[in-house]
Formats: sequence, structure tokens, C-alpha cells
Amino acid sequence: MSVRYVSLKALQRSHSQRSETPESSWPHRLLADDAGSPSRARPIRTDPEHMAQILGATTKTNQYGDYLSVRCWCARPPRYSPDARALKLLLPEAPNEIADPDQWLFLDTETTGLAGGSGTYAFLVGVGWWEGGGLEIEQFFMREYSEERALLFALRERIAEHPVLVTFNGKSFDWPLLETRYRMSRKISVPIPHAHLDFLHPARNLWQLRLGSVRLSELERHVLGWDRGDDLLSGMIPQIYFDYVRGGPPERLVPVLNHNQMDLRGLAALSTRILSLLSDAENLGQDGLELFGVSRICEKRGEHTRARNLYQRSIASFLPTETDRIARRSLARLAKRQGDFDLACELWKHALGNSRHGYDAYEQLAMYYEHKTREPEQARQIVQQALDELSRAIQVGDIAPGPYREIKARFDRRMERLNRKNGRPLLAVLMTQAQA
Repeated sequence: MSVRYVSLKALQRSHSQRSETPESSWPHRLLADDAGSPSRARPIRTDPEHMAQILGATTKTNQYGDYLSVRCWCARPPRYSPDARALKLLLPEAPNEIADPDQWLFLDTETTGLAGGSGTYAFLVGVGWWEGGGLEIEQFFMREYSEERALLFALRERIAEHPVLVTFNGKSFDWPLLETRYRMSRKISVPIPHAHLDFLHPARNLWQLRLGSVRLSELERHVLGWDRGDDLLSGMIPQIYFDYVRGGPPERLVPVLNHNQMDLRGLAALSTRILSLLSDAENLGQDGLELFGVSRICEKRGEHTRARNLYQRSIASFLPTETDRIARRSLARLAKRQGDFDLACELWKHALGNSRHGYDAYEQLAMYYEHKTREPEQARQIVQQALDELSRAIQVGDIAPGPYREIKARFDRRMERLNRKNGRPLLAVLMTQAQA
């Protein structure tokens, strides 16, 4: 492509000194009073040429009418060729196209509401694809609700060219909302992507324990080392669009388009970081929590040997206490599955105590001695230790009554069976239970 586009921030500066067209000279057009609701129509001042200049946009036309298109190109992040193994961890049954980054279409919407629903419009749809070593971005904007069909048709053409969607929470929000808008258009069939990569879920596995929040802007700051600077809060965006369609100045939309561009750029860079980690966490993992996150993804997808190795590495690194417990429990589960009972027993013994994982460890050890080594008396001693720990915990208030009753009933049943297996007299069994 021979034409390059300047940033929206530069356009905003270039127009900051331009005097506004007097309101009396604006042509008038009838628009809905609210987000698509057929309430009282009112005149809205609109100057298409001025609007396009403010946003650095071009008016495009297709068989459904006009819409605005804004194009720009970002050298950062650079184009990335993902590892097929890493992609299969995200979508095990996905077609081969997901390994071809030229098929990817990054997508992010700005909408008239954050809760979704049939009354919510995507007034701005940003898409991006790898081109020329960087990220080509195109944004489709509807100046009024009557331009929605033209916007949806333009988006459908882009999806046909790049049929693998890449989003951040797009499976839960952006794409279901767009599917609803296509159906409600009653003219344009819903495009069917070949695959959909949503990077919110792996981001949660990798960084939520460390950061708490996995908003894209937070991940950019703490994972990618980027600082957006001044940026809009997402909750402000619907009202800015409502103000515009009611006659507000188009200049207030410039930060909205900037925000959408930054989301697309951040999504592209984050996808690269996540896929790099999934491909080679052993060398690229920056801390134990990242290794732990990749371990969980590998275990979920059935890569048990790699998951076990990464759990061990994460435990050897620093992990918060509760996360360390979860990692050891998961490692013990994998060791048991692979027949390594020496490691599993070592991990279970380390976990014993008054916690959910601690009581699970008591139970696993009891099962091991009862069924694997055929030592019911040893299993009975482990169960008695668990009952003693429960008794101590309820007396000092370290366990709530509900969990206490549920866990105690489980160990009582196991104790009763073990006592029968050991041939203990019924009276001794009853006395043991009464004392517990």
C-alpha cells in the first residue's frame, strides 16, 4: 500500500486551532434521540466533510450506504509468526489456518453500552491485520444509526479476507454483540469465522494471580512495559457517542478512536507475548507465577509431562503460599497419574494440615495406603490424624461448621470401612467415633 496515515492525535492537534463551523450553517438531519430507540426525533447538526477531517477519515460507500473509514499503520508490534504447538494449547481442534498469521483479524469494538443486549450498537469497529512487518488498522465508524448496515457489510468483507478472529474477551462480548447486530439487520448474513482466538482466558491464567486485574491497559503496563499515557475510561465512551449524535462536537470522538487503536495494538502485542510463553515458557517465563500459569494450561490440554515439569519449576521459584499449595497439589495429581507415588506421597505429606488442600492430602494418603500398598492400618492412622485435626480446628474456630460437617462425614465413612477391614470389634469402632 503506497499511502500511509497519520495518527489521530496529530489530526486532533492540527484541528485544535481551527474555528468551528457556525452552528447556523450546519445542515440538519433527523436521528433517533437515543441508542436506537424510536423516541422523538430531533434535528442533529452534521457536516460530513468536517467530520471526516476531524477524524482523519474517508467516507466509504457500499450497497448499504455510507460509513467512515479510518486507516493507520503501526510498526509496533512487529509481525509475529506463532508456533503451531502453542496455538493448539489455545484451540486444540482449530483448523490449520490459525498457524498462518496472514489469516488473523484482530477485532475490538466500542459500543453504546457495556452490558450488551439487543439494544446495544457497535458504533465503532476496529480491525487490524499483519501487513508490511507491522499492524494495519482500519476503523469503521457510523455517524448515525442508519449507517449500521454499511458498517456491518464492510466488516463482513474484512472477515472474508482474514477469517481467524483474534480478540480480548471477544467470545463473551464483542462477537456475540456483532452477531446480534447482523441478525437484527435482516439484510446481511452473519459471517462465520474459521476460528476465534480469545486471549483473555490465557491472560487470566498467566497474570491474574500477580496483577489482580487483567484489563488490557494493565497488561500493557505490567507485562509489555507500555504506558498509554492519557486514555479514556471505557465507561465514558457510550456517553461520548450519545452526546455526539445529539449534536455534540465530533472532536470528542478523537480520543475514542485513539483508545480503540491502542486496544488493537495492545492485543496484537499481547498475543505475541502469550504465544511465546506457551511455546517456550521454560526459557521465557519471567517468574514462578508465569510458569505456574502455563502449567495449568498444559495440564488442561493433556500435556501432562510438560505440565509436571513446569509445576516443578514454578515451585522451585517463589510462589505465594496459596499458589504454592495449588501447584503442589496439581503436581501430586500428575505424579499419581504417571505412577510416581514416591513424589506424590512426599507432596501429600508436605500439604497435611487444616486447609482444603490439607484434608485432600490426608485423603489421598489414606487411599494410597489402603489400595496401593495394602496397609489398612496405616491408612486408618492417617484418617485418625485428619479427624484429630478437624476436632482441633472446630474447637479453636479455624474451620466453619458447614465444611467441618462435610469433611468429617467423609472421613467417618472411610474410618468405618477401614475398621471393618481391620477386623476391629464393633464396640471399639463406636467408641472411636464417639471420641472423635
